[in-house]
Amino acid sequence: MTQSSSPTPTPTPLSYKDAGVDIVAGDALVERIKPLAKKTMREGVLAGIGGFGALFEVPKRYKEPVLVSGTDGVGTKLKLAFEWNMHDTVGIDLVAMSVNDVLVQGAEPLFFLDYFACGKLDIDTAAAVVGGIAKGCELSGCALIGGETAEMPGMYPAGEYDLAGFAVGAVEKSKILTGANVKPGDVVLGLASSGVHSNGFSLVRKCIERSEAAGTVPATLDGKPFKQALMEPTRLYVLNVLAALAAHPHSNDATSPGGIKALAHITGGGLLENIPRVLPEGMAAHLKKGSWPKTELFAWLQATAGIDDIEMNRTFNNGIGMVVVVDAADADATAATLRASGEAVYTLGVIAAKGDGESVVVV
Repeated sequence: MTQSSSPTPTPTPLSYKDAGVDIVAGDALVERIKPLAKKTMREGVLAGIGGFGALFEVPKRYKEPVLVSGTDGVGTKLKLAFEWNMHDTVGIDLVAMSVNDVLVQGAEPLFFLDYFACGKLDIDTAAAVVGGIAKGCELSGCALIGGETAEMPGMYPAGEYDLAGFAVGAVEKSKILTGANVKPGDVVLGLASSGVHSNGFSLVRKCIERSEAAGTVPATLDGKPFKQALMEPTRLYVLNVLAALAAHPHSNDATSPGGIKALAHITGGGLLENIPRVLPEGMAAHLKKGSWPKTELFAWLQATAGIDDIEMNRTFNNGIGMVVVVDAADADATAATLRASGEAVYTLGVIAAKGDGESVVVV
């Protein structure tokens, strides 16, 4: 006797949304982003948000344009954004970390792309983050022309996300800042940071934990509520420094021997690790201790962590977010130009020939 087989049960339908990816939410976010991106449009944008690729034409005012690119993230500062539900400024950090890097070679940031990844898309949170990105682009004269929102169930804990940013700028080939002509006697100027910026937050978070355990968390730092002081976004130096470069140019072919010769964005590694990146071999930067003010924020970090000045200058920007190396003859005028645009400028020291066994940066 032949036994009949039972019919195979029909599987319950599974949609992409059942698997954790909400296409409708993604489309809704794009619609919220579009007006934010529109505010950042500038010359050169041919096609922006919504296409498979963003199109940009290098402005025709450039004779020999060289493209300069940079990419970065926000690091563990995001952990505080999650914990404190403060998402509206980390997008500015994201933009600043890349456009400030592009700037140090004398380049004007042209356009920016962002990558936002999460486990489950929260439209309000994502819109707040992208709103910060658009604001950072607007303040840098840089177009937000594209990006990617990736919803990846199981990849990130609930309420968390990650960010990456990509900036492309342009500079005339003859005006690229190489630092090659930096010489003894050149002056080192420092532009004040707005706070910790977006580096050293693994140590910052340890300081918060230690301070909370001891019940010594300050209510304010430098006149701002504690959380705001730590989350203050990275300062965008682009427009003011580009104006200073135009007013105080330096030519690599020595036809204009004065002017601004090098810039250094003070990020991870602080003053001690970043200034050497723009100095020619055999040169050292002699910085005078106390030549710039120590804020309550950095004093609190140093006291809480219990670290010395060397470790502070290697870990944090310590109050200086951008360094400008300028010919001594133009130092006062350059500082005046930067101050007139709203920068707090300090004379940190001078360039000298590097002695045997001497560090490249001496404080």
